[in-house]
Amino acid sequence: MSLLFALFFISLLPSCKPDTIQNGTAQKYFDIQGYFKADAARLQKLNHLILKTVTHNGITETKKVHINNWQIELGLFIGSDINKPAWKDSYTVQSSDGITIYRAKTFEVKTQVIIINKKDNKVRSVLIYNSTPKNILFRTKEKLIYFPELYRTKEKLTYFPDSIYIIQKYQKVRLLGANMYTIKGSLN
Repeated sequence: MSLLFALFFISLLPSCKPDTIQNGTAQKYFDIQGYFKADAARLQKLNHLILKTVTHNGITETKKVHINNWQIELGLFIGSDINKPAWKDSYTVQSSDGITIYRAKTFEVKTQVIIINKKDNKVRSVLIYNSTPKNILFRTKEKLIYFPELYRTKEKLTYFPDSIYIIQKYQKVRLLGANMYTIKGSLN
């Protein structure tokens, strides 16, 4: 059980790769990374007590806590950045009535959908769907080889500034089985 929790919390850590910055150009899509880093810094300064509920495969624990590091707490949101130069044409964009939807054109990128609701140019909510491909693909000189699914994740990330954040994560690791996690933080 400890190994499963360790795997999950390691996945919450921000990527160890350096950030890729589009030098001298405006970002093509909404700056998810910048938005959540700024909000993490704001929440860090406020240092409010939050009601945090963690559920793992149906077992729930709720506590009032202070978050020591909001960048780690919001790491999955920050890691859902779609402004990498290699992905500049990987998303379609739909906008209507303050709602903008970014949808991946392929299943090869982790972040599949981002829905941002704004009112008066202020973010009211963010909804993010992330997933990993079902199969790992390798290429030999002769052919493509698909391996059986070794690892699979699906994430639904919901954020309402100054109110609540919810991280729902499904993981399936071939040797360890499936796990469902939900983290809910009430900021009020």
